[in-house]
Amino acid sequence: MLKESIAETDKRIEKALLAQRGLKLTALETGRVRRVQNGIAGVSGLSRVQAMELLKFSDRNAGLAFNLDPEEIGVVLLSHGSSIKAGTEVRRTGRVIGVPVGFGLLGRVINGLGVPLDDKGPVKSVGYWPIERKAPNILDRAPVTEPLETGIKAIDALIPVGRGQRQLILGDRQTGKTAIAVDTILNQRSKGVICIYCSIGQRGTAVARVIDRLRAHKAIAHCVVIVASAESAAGLQFITPYAATTIAEYFMEQGRDVVLVYDDLTRHAHAYRELSLLLRRPPGREAYPGDIFYIHSRLLERATQLATDVGGGSLTALPIIETQAQNIAAYIPTNLISITDGQIYLSPDLFKRGELPAVDIGKSVSRVGGKAQLPAYRDIVGELRLAYTQFGELETFARFGTRLDEHTRKAIRRGRRVREILKQNEAESLTASEQIAVLFAVNAGFFDALPLEQVKTIEHDICLACNRELKAQSNKIEFRKSLDAGDKEKIQTVCHQIVSKYES
Repeated sequence: MLKESIAETDKRIEKALLAQRGLKLTALETGRVRRVQNGIAGVSGLSRVQAMELLKFSDRNAGLAFNLDPEEIGVVLLSHGSSIKAGTEVRRTGRVIGVPVGFGLLGRVINGLGVPLDDKGPVKSVGYWPIERKAPNILDRAPVTEPLETGIKAIDALIPVGRGQRQLILGDRQTGKTAIAVDTILNQRSKGVICIYCSIGQRGTAVARVIDRLRAHKAIAHCVVIVASAESAAGLQFITPYAATTIAEYFMEQGRDVVLVYDDLTRHAHAYRELSLLLRRPPGREAYPGDIFYIHSRLLERATQLATDVGGGSLTALPIIETQAQNIAAYIPTNLISITDGQIYLSPDLFKRGELPAVDIGKSVSRVGGKAQLPAYRDIVGELRLAYTQFGELETFARFGTRLDEHTRKAIRRGRRVREILKQNEAESLTASEQIAVLFAVNAGFFDALPLEQVKTIEHDICLACNRELKAQSNKIEFRKSLDAGDKEKIQTVCHQIVSKYES
């Protein structure tokens, strides 16, 4: 109580002194730049500056108070700031760095500060939230129970993702990581899920292709695209994923389901390493600072499924990282694997063989999503994952020319057709009922006697039959009901009728 009364007295005295001088209580301090080097400015004179406070330079550039040393403030520039030099005036804004939030951001392309990058005028927002926010409390979280349908058979059936989960997508360069994330966004068009695509350190042409795909498939209306390109300052690349998470949290706290794609956190780690080394923070493993794990954990811990009494919204995080030479045991990959609830690994070997999406079933796992998976999947594909993994080993063994028994030949024949079924082109999403019908057919052996060239044609016919002859079963699947013996018999009959046309 005594400390509080002293603080209140000091505040009144300060207010009176400022009033006597004709100043407002919100008067801003100003400082001067002492040195500038590679996106970092050393500033003196800002004795009351806060950590992560937004600073403004006299040339209208912005900076972030990062290092609070006694002699000077280490400021991270949020632009290249070519006009900033020693002696440039810097002033406080009195607020930590934030970003505008609101439904007016849907359909827009912005940067990490909320500045529009499209030609649609100013951003309409309802508030300005700090980019660094506390993760939801444990008691405010709920179990993951609802599936996030990606429309990709290999993922929805074998590596299911739930709403509120953190599922890592990793693989070498050019293996289709972004394609999986974008297909997941496209599949949410009619499901009421808001999607946020956060690009960090990507080439401008790559980001433009993603935006063009979203517009071509009329998915941009339920999306927010946040961009910090490779040409952007390292400081802007560092804050962008936090800004994207804050925007996503606004929608989550309105009771909406949100999917947030970070593309990619490898470049985010590179940007942070660059800033840390320039600020002379001590390097550690691979020259990364010791808190590299912390910057990603405090980012991804904000993804969750909220309890119904606090809105019931969800934030699903799909971080992407790039591996080198298939080394998933490197520093950044192992950090993120330990933070997330599972990973989808894309193999360059599968990609080269044309097995797209190049999802390595054996190295991919979902530790949470299986509990949210539709019951019909578990009824149909319970043993599919194990059988497919064993097939890969049998096929490798068969290449030595060893004489194989009939059981092994049958397993290899079945496995090749499962592999063919799991192939899927970009933007060819399938509904849950279509996936289950197709997987039921291949699991039941309907494709075993058919040549591989006919598998895709029959798959297309089965998908069409789901909308014509299997409506009752499709409705059961969508309403999270299990398939009874009669439903399975109906699916089997329809599949047999379709396959028999090609057998004759």
